[in-house]
Amino acid sequence: MPTTQQLQDFTQQVRRDILRMVHKVNSGHPGGSLGCAEFITCLYQEVMEYTTEFSMDGKNEDLFFLSNGHISPVFYSVLAHSGFFAVSELATFRLLDSRLQGHPTTHEGLPGVRIASGSLGQGLSVGLGVAQAKKLNGDDKIVYTLHGDGELQEGQNWEAIMYASAKKVDNIIATVDLNGKQIDGATDDVLAMGSIRAKFEAFGWDVLDIEKGNDIEAILAGLAKAKGLTGKGKPVCILLHTEMGNGVDFMMHTHAWHGKAPSDAQLESALAQNPETLGDY
Repeated sequence: MPTTQQLQDFTQQVRRDILRMVHKVNSGHPGGSLGCAEFITCLYQEVMEYTTEFSMDGKNEDLFFLSNGHISPVFYSVLAHSGFFAVSELATFRLLDSRLQGHPTTHEGLPGVRIASGSLGQGLSVGLGVAQAKKLNGDDKIVYTLHGDGELQEGQNWEAIMYASAKKVDNIIATVDLNGKQIDGATDDVLAMGSIRAKFEAFGWDVLDIEKGNDIEAILAGLAKAKGLTGKGKPVCILLHTEMGNGVDFMMHTHAWHGKAPSDAQLESALAQNPETLGDY
């Protein structure tokens, strides 16, 4: 079991990977990736039960589905450092013929990736189907999904949210990255959604908040609480309050880095704020 410091060191290396991957090809989405680095680290390094002997069916494993697929850099980095494929392959991010496409896809056969995502709004529907399949197969493991708050503006989410409670899919934990920002600005300015908690609760979900969504200990406590709510007849939602661009001072508190790569000087500044911990690729 890793210590809090080890998880923080892991997260710091993930941040370096994100920055270097996006900078190299002058393309990608660093803001949301940095904001979710602690969360996905905690999932793969502490919370989920899985094997790196990858198979698409995922039987008797906890499974994770990234619905907001544009934050692929954080996903790829965590998968690589968790042993799904060589860390050196991160250097191929977004290159022609790479398995590490800008949005995760399946036809390249990248271990750890079970669905193509990036067309927003679809991940929960897939996760629910997998969760129901686990129930039918007598598999007691949990399905985890991650969604952007701006992504919830896509209508398919709400069909899935309604379906989940109606069918009592209680082996799924859906997390919303609640950073209040999307590509065109604040979510409240683009399309205000009111209380996301009230909406999920009105659709019959159990909902909990992780107020410090970039704090390792708070994330682990929240995920443990969420896991304790599974199996009780209701789907579970976590509202993860994060800061877009977390860990890089000039990327925080703005939506500007949703989909923009740092310059050479900006990369140098960002890496100086996140010293190497596990070794760069």
